Amino acid sequence: MTLHTDIPTRDQLERLLAARDQVSVSIYVPTSSLTQQARAGRIELKNLAAEAIRQLTDADADRRAVADVSEALDDLVEDDDFWAEQARSLAVFASPGSVTVYRLPNQLTSLVEVSDRFYLKPLLRAVTFPQAAFVLALASGSVRLVEVTREGPPFTVEVPGLPTDAASAAGKASITERSPIGRLQGSEGQKVRLRQFARKVDQALRGVLTGLELPLILAAAEPLNGIYRSLNSYPHLAETGIPGSPEGASDAELADAARTVLDEIYARRLAEIGDLFELRFAHGRASADLATVARAATYGVVDTLLVDIDAKVPGYVDEESGAVTLAEDDASSYGVADEIARRVLPSGGRLFAVRADEVPGGGPVAAVFRYAF
Repeated sequence: MTLHTDIPTRDQLERLLAARDQVSVSIYVPTSSLTQQARAGRIELKNLAAEAIRQLTDADADRRAVADVSEALDDLVEDDDFWAEQARSLAVFASPGSVTVYRLPNQLTSLVEVSDRFYLKPLLRAVTFPQAAFVLALASGSVRLVEVTREGPPFTVEVPGLPTDAASAAGKASITERSPIGRLQGSEGQKVRLRQFARKVDQALRGVLTGLELPLILAAAEPLNGIYRSLNSYPHLAETGIPGSPEGASDAELADAARTVLDEIYARRLAEIGDLFELRFAHGRASADLATVARAATYGVVDTLLVDIDAKVPGYVDEESGAVTLAEDDASSYGVADEIARRVLPSGGRLFAVRADEVPGGGPVAAVFRYAF
């Protein structure tokens, strides 16, 4: 099963956050990469599009603009080629003259929102945790670097100078071969040659990985696992690896195992942020109060923001003061947490879209500040 995904970059996300039009429709639909299940997603999109048009009509929105959006959504529903290649969720953002679509690897619930801006909080989950990494499949008889991408199937990366196996790296026919004067033999000799192999692998990877920040996940059995870790120079080698020999495993199988490791990495990262929140909260440098976080975001004080992707808080945030006004969920209001996120990103703040139990304080948002606020 292949997931066809296209996740927005930070620049694309910021453009969506900044977009303004009185007729703006946001739709999220669960989908499937299985052709026989695609029909359910199409029907759901059609129903949610109809609901969006109804809300716009009830709000006396411009008729031409509403008709333009309606036609664009109908075209998307009827596009057979588009529905043949899907992932787990679909995000659709439509305004007059523009329809932006993202196929997402994470499962989202059905949702339609109408406002003067797009509702992006559910989309932020895919951006927060992009499910991208490198896997180093290392065995004495083979080695390959696999890139796990957020937008397509995994693939083997060509690495100049990468040795093919441990024996050739040591210039031997076998890693069990004795040295000419008999110094290296048995398990001690094998480990020496495995270290030579691991060192050459690490040196070759520098030409590909230097300057990157993606996690490198090691798939190796002992003793190569421990040997490589002792020699590794890439600062983002994951503490958790894929156990056992990777020989015989396909790129897709390694990618599936890597995503489990990535989930653990992200869980640890969120735990660290939670600990930092508690520490800073005691010194007035963190808050889970919606009004306080909105003001801090407006003044560029937020260093790290966590938002509950499932909580909807309709209302308004004052452009200058950051004051929050709650309102009914209708075509004129918008998501307050979305607006807070829009103000955090341009100031260089970190943004994490998480589940409710991952937000410190139990509210829709929590933030760590750059200084006491």
